[in-house]
Amino acid sequence: MTVTGSTLVITAASPAPATAPAPAPAAAPAARRRTAGRAPGPYRRLFALPGTRGFTAGNLIARLPMGMFGVSAVMMIAGQRGSYALAGAVTATGLAATAVVAPLTARLIDRHGQARIAVPATLIAVLGSLSLIVCVRTGAPAWTLFASYAVTATTPNIGGMSRARWTHLLRDSPAAHHTAMSFEQAADELCFMLGPVLAAFLCGVLFPEAGTLAGAALLLTGMLVFTSCRATQPPVTAVPRRGSPLRALGPLLPLFLVTGVVFGSMEVASIAYLDFQGLGAASGLVLALQAAGSCAAGLLYGTVRARSLKACVCALAVLMTLPWAAAATGSVPALACALVLAGMATAPTMVTAMSQVHARTPEGRINEGMTLAVTAIFAGIAVGSASAGSVVEGAGPVAAYAVPAAAALVALAVALTGRSIRRPSDHSRVVRTAAARDPQ
Repeated sequence: MTVTGSTLVITAASPAPATAPAPAPAAAPAARRRTAGRAPGPYRRLFALPGTRGFTAGNLIARLPMGMFGVSAVMMIAGQRGSYALAGAVTATGLAATAVVAPLTARLIDRHGQARIAVPATLIAVLGSLSLIVCVRTGAPAWTLFASYAVTATTPNIGGMSRARWTHLLRDSPAAHHTAMSFEQAADELCFMLGPVLAAFLCGVLFPEAGTLAGAALLLTGMLVFTSCRATQPPVTAVPRRGSPLRALGPLLPLFLVTGVVFGSMEVASIAYLDFQGLGAASGLVLALQAAGSCAAGLLYGTVRARSLKACVCALAVLMTLPWAAAATGSVPALACALVLAGMATAPTMVTAMSQVHARTPEGRINEGMTLAVTAIFAGIAVGSASAGSVVEGAGPVAAYAVPAAAALVALAVALTGRSIRRPSDHSRVVRTAAARDPQ
């Protein structure tokens, strides 16, 4: 296996010795078909690497609760205390705490290793979830809910840690690294698609605390499985950590922020539109279509050559206008199709942007850099949700779809005018410079 430019080249197996008996003429086509069927695809080659299946299994188990906790907390608090305002304020406090604590946790992981920091940080977060359940159940003062949910901010960024492992394993294989990043983005979409559905089912069918309990159990189990795979863990280097990830990623963070606005506003606009149409119960299914489109596009993008970030953001800006146009027609099926197409633009954009995060983050601080990017996305989601909600109240649900369309245009302007965008020829440097300073 060799790397040429930005292409991963897999040499074919040596032909059979001349002395080997030749197959009968009638069986030759079938033999060729069987041989062709055994040719490994990019994802099969990826997971043939030792240890990758183990940490990926733990990663997926621990990542699923990321889409469960918010919905579970809202349903539990609103169900027990009868106040959606209190539930929303508690979850918003948790997001704010995460924005502050998550980069610090990631910095400790980079400095001391994944297993050494991620497990105790997860235990603290799980205790925060259990404390929230007890406080809600016993009628404790409202401030205890805020304090308990804020403690869950120590939850490690499992997606960032998984991407850091792939970057370490595939530092000399840019094409394989691109495939791995595409898989990770597809996993994000899948978990955030299934997480809220599972949380709503558990809280609605069993009891209000079931979603939070299940999420805490999955998080702890997955993290233990993930960190037990020590062979693939990036080594902790003794090299002095020079450079600031915040400064290195400064040009990219506005793009992540605006992309988060796209995500948050699209979700609120769709929920409001479907509720206006009398289909509020179907909002989860329709929103899942957007995530499914992004998941499928992410997996497909991993099998083709990476495109430039400018091209991906341009596609995002174009496709994000489709839901607005579909909503104006009043057709729910048209909106569903538009959401699928719009979702297909998000995964390539995120994959390509995250690859630039890897290239720009200073040596030994990849987890911190990844967490800063995710924090910017979460901040954008909060801004997008609030903005779309205001537009829904003032101008109606159809007009709310203008918010993600406008945010995508802003993202395109940032991509076209900012200094953060690399040339397409720089794709081959993404992995090789992940452990070194990014040459300019």
